[in-house]
Amino acid sequence: MQGTVDGFSYGTVTPLAAYVMACLGAALGLRCITRSLRNDQSWRPGWLALGAASIGCGIWTMHFIAMIGFQVEESRIRYDVGLTILSLAVAIAVVGLGVFAVGYRGANTTTLLIAGTFTGLGVAAMHYIGMAAIRLNGDLRYEVRTVALSVL
Repeated sequence: MQGTVDGFSYGTVTPLAAYVMACLGAALGLRCITRSLRNDQSWRPGWLALGAASIGCGIWTMHFIAMIGFQVEESRIRYDVGLTILSLAVAIAVVGLGVFAVGYRGANTTTLLIAGTFTGLGVAAMHYIGMAAIRLNGDLRYEVRTVALSVL
């Protein structure tokens, strides 16, 4: 089946809403992380976990809002609930691992490189898990080169 794909079915509303949600998640998350590092009396694990959840949810929400703007005119799009929730959990978990690594080991070059690479690969996994959750009357196919380039 060849379908008519519309990536902006709601106009610029979905990309703008996605961007705003990502910025809000990042701002809240970074505020929590900063609080954990500046105050010795604060409960560091709690602030780091809250920061990771905020950033992970912001990344996932940006992704999902953008997906809502995707439409195929010839088919209704639905989402597998289990895979959708798994993609959210992956986003929070990989950001959490990166945040905790930097929060406890410091922001040195090695830690940032390893944590950043792991988090980036995890966000790519979240993206493709979320894409695998799409259910429609047709087939979705990916070119290996394009997927590899997007992850890189």
